[in-house]
Amino acid sequence: MKSLLALASLALLVTAARAAQPAATTPPSYPRPLAELNTSYFPFHDPGPITAETWTARKKEIRERVLLASGLFPLPTKTPLKPVIHGRVARDDYTIDRVFFESFPGHFVTGNLYLPKNPPKGGKMPGVLSPHGHWPDGRFTDNGPGTDKTKQQLAIGAERWESGARSPLHARCVQLARMGCAVFFYDMLGYADSVQVTEHRSGRRPELNGKEPGTFGLYSPMADLRLESNFGLQTWNSIRALDFLLTVPGVDATRLGITGESGGGTQTLMMAAIDDRLAVAFPCVMTSTAMQGGCTCENASYLRINQGNIDIAAAFAPKPMGMTAANDWTKELATKGFPDLKNVWSKLGKPDNVMATFNTHWQHNYNHVSRTTMYGFMNKHFKLGFSEPVLEREFVVLTKEEMTVWDATHPKPAGNKVGPAHEKALLKHWSDDSDRLLTGHDDVVARAWEIMIGRPMPGADDFAIENERKKDRDTYVVHQGTLRLTKHNEEIPYVLLQPRNASDTIALWLTGRGVESLTSDGSTPTAAAQKLLDAGVTIACPILYLTGATEQPMNAVKNKDASRNAWQWAACYTYGYNPSLVVHRIRDAMAGVTALLKATESKPQKIIVVGTEGAGVVAAAAAAMMTDKVSGAVIDTEGFRFASLTDQWHPMFVPGAVKYGDVPALLRLCQPLKPTILGENGTKGGPDAVAAAVINLSRGRTTATSQ
Repeated sequence: MKSLLALASLALLVTAARAAQPAATTPPSYPRPLAELNTSYFPFHDPGPITAETWTARKKEIRERVLLASGLFPLPTKTPLKPVIHGRVARDDYTIDRVFFESFPGHFVTGNLYLPKNPPKGGKMPGVLSPHGHWPDGRFTDNGPGTDKTKQQLAIGAERWESGARSPLHARCVQLARMGCAVFFYDMLGYADSVQVTEHRSGRRPELNGKEPGTFGLYSPMADLRLESNFGLQTWNSIRALDFLLTVPGVDATRLGITGESGGGTQTLMMAAIDDRLAVAFPCVMTSTAMQGGCTCENASYLRINQGNIDIAAAFAPKPMGMTAANDWTKELATKGFPDLKNVWSKLGKPDNVMATFNTHWQHNYNHVSRTTMYGFMNKHFKLGFSEPVLEREFVVLTKEEMTVWDATHPKPAGNKVGPAHEKALLKHWSDDSDRLLTGHDDVVARAWEIMIGRPMPGADDFAIENERKKDRDTYVVHQGTLRLTKHNEEIPYVLLQPRNASDTIALWLTGRGVESLTSDGSTPTAAAQKLLDAGVTIACPILYLTGATEQPMNAVKNKDASRNAWQWAACYTYGYNPSLVVHRIRDAMAGVTALLKATESKPQKIIVVGTEGAGVVAAAAAAMMTDKVSGAVIDTEGFRFASLTDQWHPMFVPGAVKYGDVPALLRLCQPLKPTILGENGTKGGPDAVAAAVINLSRGRTTATSQ
């Protein structure tokens, strides 16, 4: 256990935090270990008894987290698509059109639309979205006639026809169109005709690190502070692709599906979780308790905190969902993850609506065998009436010239419509629209912060006090020990100074200095602490997580060269799986209030949340989450704004903090407490001023700085 008055123990924590240098070849060890994309285990999060009511609540949690991580909470304004459909290619029983439309103004989604030549009886046909994975040429992938790769796929039985072996991505679109479906096969960012974001994933680019909308691009600190990422942009493209599909004459709005593999399987999972319009989903080789998706287009801050891909898949229950596994990160799906999914669907009364095939003798794929399983699934749930198995037959592979949406009549974007200039304009629109949508909606802002904090106050039985001891002083008693959160296996060292003439007021003293805020020499109280003790105020000081850290804990990047401009540096690989330091500290503060409430339940006390010396925003956020639990708040912001940060690894960095109103929004959310705010608008802060404000509140008075 860590003694709070032994400052050397705090120095060890600071040393551990400083060890998190970007060039580290092995991850440093932290008291609260970091979850990591490739090595962590992501089991289903058991929500307790599953009923229609409880699962509705859990689905809402999963959906909101995916939307928030995507930068789509709330959904952006849907601007006109302005679709362009041209260059039809006719085959024997289906057609292929070239399509592009605007998901955001001036940002194009590109792809091919497959339609049956003879629509089903009644004129209504299912619509299917087809996102693809990380194939080298994306939608343009063609392994070529008679090549070794094509022959190999035929030889091992993965493919039935040469056309499928050459172009497995288009094969599913052709067959679904032959079955009577409208299929939109669209590009991921930076693939094939998607040329405006010039790299599918890129690293740090100082020229795109501006602070104001119109000056920053993807992967920048401000983009992360606003939760604007290529994962979010790609997810928005998928939502708008479904909007486009619904404009196609004859598409049945009650029979919409989505299927994709690998990275396209990730998009399938995400869309299934967040878009109620989908009736059927079939994610391939992606649903797993192991690796969750390696690309930046599959990761975002907050995305896999309190959930993994199994949970995200389960959010579609009880609608029909099928999936496949292979000899990749999904190879254990049959025993890890799928039984949990089967249980969810069974408890909701639809056990036959979820299925999986486990062809783990093949490597990562969406081959003919897997596609045949998907055709049967779509046939069953779209009620297409085909005899099974539904098998492919040969088709004529499209040339790149037949696929591309850009030609002499429809020239591809150029100039300021591509590259950094486009990213800046695109993210400016996204930022401005988000600011408009959130103005006047502090209920949404409050919910966003709840999601970002990601944990409610612990219950009275969720913690234990360990290693408790006390020391008598002349006019007060020093209590010290460790608050252990048993459910999360987290420790919060604390010190509590209790005057012998204690009043009914307790100050939860949150500080960025730790014990030094109360005593500079280990025994003599600081001036601020002495003022409070003289006024009869008890001081409870939890030592916030990694107090004194000079930067955030981070997952080590794959590339060991710190100078390389590598995409593995993206913040999503840390914050997508782990809370930020500030969030850890907010949780510590909330746990501290729970402990005080339990300790004083026989004689209720007035608990005032106090934040000073770098912990003002911690206090503001904690107080905002506990307005019904505490009596007041004194917050010294020291003029801090998240928008001032220029480094994702700064200890105060919180992804999304600027999007959701920065410090002013947190102060507004504290208003039910009528907090005293210092450090704003020229008001003087610091521990002495904070202590004076607490004393005023303890005596039922407020100050001119009260908000």
